[in-house]
Amino acid sequence: MQLYSVLSNAFKLDGGAMFGNAAKAVWERWLPADDHNRIRLATRALLLISKKETILFETGIGGYMDPKFRDRYGVDEPGHVLLESLSQKGVSPADVTHIICSHLHFDHAGGLLSTWKEGREPKLLFPNAQYYVGEEAWERANHPHPRDRASFIPQLQDKLAQSKRLTLIRKGTVFSFDEFELRFFHSDGHTPGLLCSDLLFGNDRLVYASDLIPGRFWVHLPISMGYDRFPELLIDEKTALLTSMAKENSWLFYVHDPDFAVSQVRVDDERKTFVAVDALKDLALGSG
Repeated sequence: MQLYSVLSNAFKLDGGAMFGNAAKAVWERWLPADDHNRIRLATRALLLISKKETILFETGIGGYMDPKFRDRYGVDEPGHVLLESLSQKGVSPADVTHIICSHLHFDHAGGLLSTWKEGREPKLLFPNAQYYVGEEAWERANHPHPRDRASFIPQLQDKLAQSKRLTLIRKGTVFSFDEFELRFFHSDGHTPGLLCSDLLFGNDRLVYASDLIPGRFWVHLPISMGYDRFPELLIDEKTALLTSMAKENSWLFYVHDPDFAVSQVRVDDERKTFVAVDALKDLALGSG
């Protein structure tokens, strides 16, 4: 079995929005802002290749945006970076058998669509993959609140439904594969029904926490995003997840950290929080 962190297109969001009620004097020491107060963020997928499956956990922002929106969100890299990253691992879109979507915000699911071309509507990629979305996340994407409507890609839900390869995941679902088990940590703090993929490989554990903990700096308990629907609930959820991960020496995968793909976490008793430790820029684990 092989595990890799694979990059999709990077983008930029307002630093104040990304760090919620944390002061700029605090967060700008971590991630400097540009002239528009935006910070650079990765979008990073997890690729798992087993004997029978080729699984993607999220697809990043991709290259589906038209030039106007690319400029607004600082998507500077040309083309569809995820497809290039997969090709470097010897994987084509047709090889992917499963795609696990934590939720359907554009910076996590845009990579499901082909690169923008003038006069053409983007197409759904990965023709042989089964797409997986949580029931509540699917409902939210189809009936968004005015506060988060702009976070979704209007045509994506119809394309997923029409593919007839969409599976909605219920709470408590567990997938047992030959070489690993996939559970889900359910979170409502960022958006209703977000699913954090919780992978067990014997005694080893890796959690793709998506926007519950988008990078190292959000491991610190008080830090939440202005985009989070229920920040206090999110902090409670984060506390529960990180407590178990610290006890088990588990690995945490970061979707948006601009520099690091994974880390472990430790309890900081003095400050009553958690800290990221042993961070790695990339995840690349081959067979064995």
